[in-house]
Amino acid sequence: MELNFKEIFTAFMVLFAVIDIIGNVPIIIDLRKKVGHIQSEKASLIAGVIMIIFLFVGKSLLNLIGIDVNSFAVAGAFVIFFIALEMVLGITLYKDEEHNALTASVFPLAFPLIAGPGSLTTLLSLRAEFAIENIIVAVICNVIFIYIVLKTSAKIERILGANGIKIIRKVFGVILLAIAVKLFAANIKALLV
Repeated sequence: MELNFKEIFTAFMVLFAVIDIIGNVPIIIDLRKKVGHIQSEKASLIAGVIMIIFLFVGKSLLNLIGIDVNSFAVAGAFVIFFIALEMVLGITLYKDEEHNALTASVFPLAFPLIAGPGSLTTLLSLRAEFAIENIIVAVICNVIFIYIVLKTSAKIERILGANGIKIIRKVFGVILLAIAVKLFAANIKALLV
């Protein structure tokens, strides 16, 4: 097992852009106001476990239901594309649901906000390009960063301000659009051959 810091950094940045925890600070703050308290440790841990489990069994699970990785990646590219559109254009495409304090840390925070379709698809795509141990380190680094952001979301909001968060959200939205296009282009070729 040899760790490659370039792969770790690249995988970390791709996951960081897809998860967009900084861009989700307004959603986290809103969720905190609705339910009163979010268990940061629980949300981070559950999201990390979901991502690592999917990294190992995701491909087998897809094969079991008759879906190849390329089809899943193309579908994921659309999901990432729409998430990016929400970020860049400031629109909402998904329906908000009511949550209570007991479930808010798991749903919608750990899943699907952190470990959602975009990050799961990205993990499968990263697995095709990078060594699995490097991806696991990148996931763990993201989970640590997510935990820090969840714990300090109110302070982050005060430091960045509403405009700062909007700018960061739009920048990561453009990065996500590029990732979606790359993911789509790379996998549609395999489906058409």
